[in-house]
Amino acid sequence: MNPSKRAAAFGVLAAALAAQTVWAHGPSRQKATETIDVNAPADKVWAIIGNFQDMSWLPVVEKTTGTDGNTPEKAKRTLTLKGGPTVDEELTKYDATGKTYSYRIDKVDVKVLPVNNYSSTISVTPVDASHSKVEWRAAFYRGDPLNDPPPALNDEAAMKAVTGLYKTGLAAIKAKAEKAN
Repeated sequence: MNPSKRAAAFGVLAAALAAQTVWAHGPSRQKATETIDVNAPADKVWAIIGNFQDMSWLPVVEKTTGTDGNTPEKAKRTLTLKGGPTVDEELTKYDATGKTYSYRIDKVDVKVLPVNNYSSTISVTPVDASHSKVEWRAAFYRGDPLNDPPPALNDEAAMKAVTGLYKTGLAAIKAKAEKAN
């Protein structure tokens, strides 16, 4: 093949690959991590958040109902939020000794929390005998998986909603743990 035909063939191949890449692009998995230092022992903080069936420490939650306690892959909970919306979640891992658990959202209206395929882990780590650190992290996709989502369901909206929720929740944990300390 002469050099000009080879260059033309390469150009056609490059254009085809570029077009395929554009069509193959979809949403990227987002990750969020928030932490807070708490002036309370890890055991005291874990007593506040360690029961998967009780999320009363999160200010937006009006009530938690569920089944199967803290048993991974069986335990489920429904969070009823202030104003009435609900979020259905399932416990995926639970380690009371390590003071950590992981869960995923099975069902949520994206108008309430603009995410899909959301999984999360919350953990308490002792810093010393009277201080601890709480970490809450998540991985998720935005509320609208299409290539041109509306602003309320794009990556920025999803990240803002999750980090805002985590900051509010962590501040509430800190306040509750430090109240009687």
